[in-house]
Amino acid sequence: MTQKNKGLDRVVKAYGYSVAGLRAAWRGEAAFRQEIILLLIMLPLAFWLGRSLLETLLLIVVCVLVVIVELLNSAIEAVVDRTGDEYHLLSGRAKDMGSAAVFVSVMLVVFVWLGVVYDRFF
Repeated sequence: MTQKNKGLDRVVKAYGYSVAGLRAAWRGEAAFRQEIILLLIMLPLAFWLGRSLLETLLLIVVCVLVVIVELLNSAIEAVVDRTGDEYHLLSGRAKDMGSAAVFVSVMLVVFVWLGVVYDRFF
């Protein structure tokens, strides 16, 4: 029987897995790279546009949410693709729902940013 990682060892290993996942996403997912680049552009804009700490955090959080959802979508796609090349209705549905989740998160960014821009300038 093997002993499970506990304490700091577990945290260190989890960190390593997370870094490996981020590297894999950066290398293998064009959408992830694009969203990271947009995030890096939008971060300074959020500090300029936000008039309060809460508003600035809201602008940043919705952008980071897109990256999180993209990572989950990429994970779903990887698992589905691993199971085989043949088309299956459930595989297609899983990929479509992951894509829809990314779309919804992007729309959330658009609405929040437009709302903050409108509130600030109009």
